[in-house]
Amino acid sequence: MDIVYTSLNRRSRVFADPRSEVAEVLGTLWAHTTLEDGLEHASGRAERDRVDLLVYLLTLDPTASGFRSATHRANLLLHRCHAASPLMQRRYLPPDVPAQPLH
Repeated sequence: MDIVYTSLNRRSRVFADPRSEVAEVLGTLWAHTTLEDGLEHASGRAERDRVDLLVYLLTLDPTASGFRSATHRANLLLHRCHAASPLMQRRYLPPDVPAQPLH
């Protein structure tokens, strides 16, 4: 299992209920994950200016065709969630554009 730490930066510093906010972000991750992401578990913590996430992904064989690193897969998942969710778009700045995968 690979663990990736990532964050979503808030558009404003308005602090919502941290439990419901984290639950909404995690629900969005699960709603938009694909088998290729290899998402096994995710947890989060709300901070004043961001939501920090730990994303647990299946470890993949780096010699397999189409291999993408855990960092790249987590970044793609966050980008996909933000693009598909009006709530995420209103609340958070867009995540960084996914970099090209390292082989």
